[in-house]
Amino acid sequence: MNNRFAKLWCCLIAVLSMTSCSEQIDESNLYVSLEQTIDEYLASKPEFSNFHYILERVGYDKILSAYGQYTCFAPKNEGVIEYIDSLYDDEVNVALPHNGMTERSLEGLTDSLCLDIALFHLMSSRTIGIEMDKGNTLNTMISRDIISSLGPNGEIMLNDYSMVTLMDVDLQNGIVHEIDHALRRSNALVASELELHEEFSLFSKAVQLCGLGDTLINQVRTDLILPQREDDEYIPKECRLGYTILAETDEAFAEAGITTLEQLIDSANVWYSGSADWYDNLRASGRQVSTGTDYRNPLNALNMFLRYHVLQSKVPFQKLYQRDHGEAPEFMPVEYYETMLPYTLLKINRVSNETVVNYWVENSTLTDRVAQLASPEIAIVRRPGITVGDNGYSCLNGYIHPLTNGILRYDNGVAHGVLNERMRFDVMSMLDEAMSNNIRCATDAELRGMNGGIVCNNSRFNGHGWVLCAENYFRNIVVYNGDQTKLFYNSAQGEGWANYQGDEMNCCGAYDFAMRLPPVPAGMYELRMGYSANGNRGMMQIYMGHTSDISTMTPVDIPLDMRKEPSGSETEINPHPATGWCNWELCDDKGLDTDVNMRYLGFMRGPLGLRRYNREQKSGSVSFRTEHQALRRILLRQNFEQGDYWLRFKTMIPENKRTEFHLEYIEFCPENVYNNSKYAEDMY
Repeated sequence: MNNRFAKLWCCLIAVLSMTSCSEQIDESNLYVSLEQTIDEYLASKPEFSNFHYILERVGYDKILSAYGQYTCFAPKNEGVIEYIDSLYDDEVNVALPHNGMTERSLEGLTDSLCLDIALFHLMSSRTIGIEMDKGNTLNTMISRDIISSLGPNGEIMLNDYSMVTLMDVDLQNGIVHEIDHALRRSNALVASELELHEEFSLFSKAVQLCGLGDTLINQVRTDLILPQREDDEYIPKECRLGYTILAETDEAFAEAGITTLEQLIDSANVWYSGSADWYDNLRASGRQVSTGTDYRNPLNALNMFLRYHVLQSKVPFQKLYQRDHGEAPEFMPVEYYETMLPYTLLKINRVSNETVVNYWVENSTLTDRVAQLASPEIAIVRRPGITVGDNGYSCLNGYIHPLTNGILRYDNGVAHGVLNERMRFDVMSMLDEAMSNNIRCATDAELRGMNGGIVCNNSRFNGHGWVLCAENYFRNIVVYNGDQTKLFYNSAQGEGWANYQGDEMNCCGAYDFAMRLPPVPAGMYELRMGYSANGNRGMMQIYMGHTSDISTMTPVDIPLDMRKEPSGSETEINPHPATGWCNWELCDDKGLDTDVNMRYLGFMRGPLGLRRYNREQKSGSVSFRTEHQALRRILLRQNFEQGDYWLRFKTMIPENKRTEFHLEYIEFCPENVYNNSKYAEDMY
């Protein structure tokens, strides 16, 4: 079999596999070709002459004729002309009439518009149809997302406007998907985008009244202290910033009896006027909520109501809730987000195939059974949550997602009900910039595309998809010793490692840095960190303080030696002397007795609900509870106020610059969960 025929045969097998995996896709829209580059293919098709002209104007015809792997969404001529007309007739951009175009034609496009159009239709990695039919967020070469979805007749839609008419044209240097309309995107900021959609008219008026739009303007931070690349890691040269607004529609307000701005103001005054009784940060500081007419005051009730709707991160709908990383099917992961209302969290998960906010189940992380979740008799649903619609909007610096069946507010039920559970935070969920820059849970192919096509075979850690971040890249991380601390992110999607949500934060060098913890409601908590032990890890001392000022930090616990790895033998029944770990599945009591012994030593097994996951194989295998490397360290038990807390991590062996710091997740477990007199904390 010659090489050309072998390639064609492999491609045919891939297409057959794709159509068998997703019966919903219109199979008539499939195409296979291996003869041409993307540029040659577009140049040979008269129906793409307008788009090809745009590519030529900015030199991207040469890029698409060279070595690499790209995805091109190619609009036909009619779709390009339609888009040109919309740019020329645009009356929203009053600062730049006709968007700078000199005439209504291809030739009237400016070079910058041509570059924008070209880059928004290109991805620097291969994406095939099967990756778009369930709904996905596709990162383009202009660093703006395309949202894919499945139409009513099985067609793939992009940004709810452009339909894929021919899919998976497989070429020498990538994939072409033919589309009927040029892809559209908004260049408005989030507050301005709200004004463009009538369904948010009431919410938008409130935002304007409070002047909140003036604070939602950040787009990018470029003053990064860039590290020196060592192993072809991807180093972001800028840090994109942004926001996500969860906004009630006018219909949702109307169902609550609110149809005017005055009624919304009155309602906010009622909801928040007594908040100092349960909003712990206000209570502790002695401040009071204002119900006056100074709506720009951050303590004004309406202003507070709106701020609880804003996340300081750009989160597309498909990534609001992280799942499908090998979790046990009965286990329901949760995402917690910090809002712009100071020191408050909201909770997002999936319930009955809907994404919901602040779903409240009493005894949600307790159980009345061994090695199982709680029985329905004690897992009582107190609030069904507020549904987030999937028909939101993307704009220049963020996303707007509609709330369709309730009013989102921070109240006593959220503070001491919804959040009164073991809260598990993936470390990357604590770093807003990771989501805003499409780093979090990116595939190896996506990171390779961001890295100019370079594959990072990181010699230190034996993995792909490594990101080396500037020391000032994350607002919630402070580095104390400059370039001696190397901050890495590893997507780890194909390795099948014991990583929560499939990825990990890592660090090496003579590291010394601090990380801000998520703000939790006031109370007594057990603070834990999840990590994966192995011989490459180092030993560190952990400190904690109310600020990142190093002089205010005090030691937490004894130094943690992450090199102490229990035996992985399937027959291991003897507890590890340092951690107390043994294979719980071989214990007659399902490990309950050794769980107690491990806690005496300051350790816990990994969660039963999480599993090693290999994204490429779409499978989860060994549970973290059975995985000998997956451990939780109990750092302390103490009363936490609703405010700032920072953890400092300092290596104890600075002379060995190749040892690894590792942190997978943080758990805040309230006292009524870890020390409940009636039920036990579940193993999940």
